[in-house]
Amino acid sequence: MSGEASAPPVASPRAPRPGIQKSSGAVTRKGDRGAKEKPTTVLPPVGEEEPKNPEEYQGTGVLEVDFAELCTRWGYTDFPKVVTRPRPHPTFVPSASTSEKPTVEEQRLSGSCSLNSLESKYEFFRPTIQVELEPEDKSVKEIYIRGWKVEERILGIFSKCLTSLSQLQAINLWKVGLTDKTLTTFIALLPLCSSTLRKVSLEGNPLPEQSYHKLMAVNSTIAHLSLRNNNIDDHGAQLLGQALSTLHSCNRTLVSLNLGFNHIGDEGAGYIADGLRFNRSLLWLSLAHNRIQDKGALKLAEVLRPFELTHTEVVERRRLLLEKGSQERSRSPSTSRHGDSKTEREKNQLMGVSSFAMVEKDKTQTTKTPKGLGKKKEKSGEVVKKEEKSGSGQLPTQGTPKKEDSTKAGKGKVTIPEQKLSKGKGTKTGSKEKRSILLESEHLGQNLDCSRPSKYLVGETSEMVNPLLEPVEHRDGKVFMPGNKVLLHLNLLRNRITEVGLEAFLTTVQYQAQFSKSKSASKGPVGLLWLSLAKNCFSPQCPAYTTIQELMLPRDPVSKVKHKEAAAVASST
Repeated sequence: MSGEASAPPVASPRAPRPGIQKSSGAVTRKGDRGAKEKPTTVLPPVGEEEPKNPEEYQGTGVLEVDFAELCTRWGYTDFPKVVTRPRPHPTFVPSASTSEKPTVEEQRLSGSCSLNSLESKYEFFRPTIQVELEPEDKSVKEIYIRGWKVEERILGIFSKCLTSLSQLQAINLWKVGLTDKTLTTFIALLPLCSSTLRKVSLEGNPLPEQSYHKLMAVNSTIAHLSLRNNNIDDHGAQLLGQALSTLHSCNRTLVSLNLGFNHIGDEGAGYIADGLRFNRSLLWLSLAHNRIQDKGALKLAEVLRPFELTHTEVVERRRLLLEKGSQERSRSPSTSRHGDSKTEREKNQLMGVSSFAMVEKDKTQTTKTPKGLGKKKEKSGEVVKKEEKSGSGQLPTQGTPKKEDSTKAGKGKVTIPEQKLSKGKGTKTGSKEKRSILLESEHLGQNLDCSRPSKYLVGETSEMVNPLLEPVEHRDGKVFMPGNKVLLHLNLLRNRITEVGLEAFLTTVQYQAQFSKSKSASKGPVGLLWLSLAKNCFSPQCPAYTTIQELMLPRDPVSKVKHKEAAAVASST
């Protein structure tokens, strides 16, 4: 018993530890002494300093330094290291000159290599933060976290150290034990990161509430999103489809969406198809390795060719057309506050009507402008500016605005049709130019430079074209939309589609191939360039499948490049 009584003095140095560092459970005795010695001078406020220090820390821009320092300030003693992501080694091809029997030195070297490889395998499973660096300035470009639980406190540390990474482009979280709560915290820190961040991958993180659609909010800047292996079912697909587009909202930044290796069935595929009805930014979609059958395939194929609008959509289209017409009328040249509109002035000139007010304004304007200025065509813009400052806002005319007098330049009268056109084209011609540029930015701009989508946008978001305002076709009292031709890549590998669903895709591909040959195809996107339907429930020798492959082969840009390379090699030989 005397030996047992001597045990408490050994444990006595650990008494102050719960008040100092609760999270560091397994620390050596030497570490205990160091932890005890640090707060000796300021022992009472230690518990207050821990939450304040991370807030006061200013990042250095080096992830390894910032993460280690913030973890230490938060009380972590054992935390993952920041390492460079390993590159796959090139395969070794033995040469013919090497001997078949290895020498003693080679055997010794191979033994040491096997020991190193064994240690590296154990090291592989240790929690790390892998980073990919830019070759020029060694700044962090991508972050990979695999196989260890990312808690909310770790996300709080990331919110401090990721903000200083100016070249960060992608964050990949694979099996990190995310919950719906930690996903909300993760989404909140994304706006704090650099504007170059465009890719997010959350794979192997099934969530009970399947709240992945929050990553696709209207204000989201994510261009590439991967949600593989997350057990997403039809309910989760419904939320994702609504995030792609609804009748009143649409995601305009997402370019690629990977939903492979999930549990999406026919109903979920229908929700995704509904999201594609009015989405004009998504270029790449993968639904490979799911549970989609013919019903879901019919829905997906239908939205890629002319489809019928529902009654609710027709009503919304009419409302948008009325709103568009009223906006154009309100922004017409008649909105000038200082004078009559161009149409009213032309009408007065043609009818030969002269009002007393117009005569009085002409007199006041002619007294202010020099007599010889009207003869100089090159200075006509200055006259208009002076007249606008004086408050008239209209072109001066003589007392009786006759047609033959319109060419004369007497008494300071200047007619500048070019100036009037530039002032009044803001809605009609200008809006058409903006719409065409905006459509190009939505269709092609994002995949050209996803880090800077703003340089492809012209004007405000309120002037972006709603897909419901696209040209429609009226048949038998029904309204048909032209269909989604923005989607370029669709992957339906390894689902449960039979020849029934295959026929629907054949009809779609035939329509898009015919449309791409028409003259109107040069004005915009032409539809799918790559379609994968392999490993489904039909024979590879099926006539419909063979026809689809024949139609898609000349559209696939990769096959075009391979064909050109093969032709070049054949011609050189």
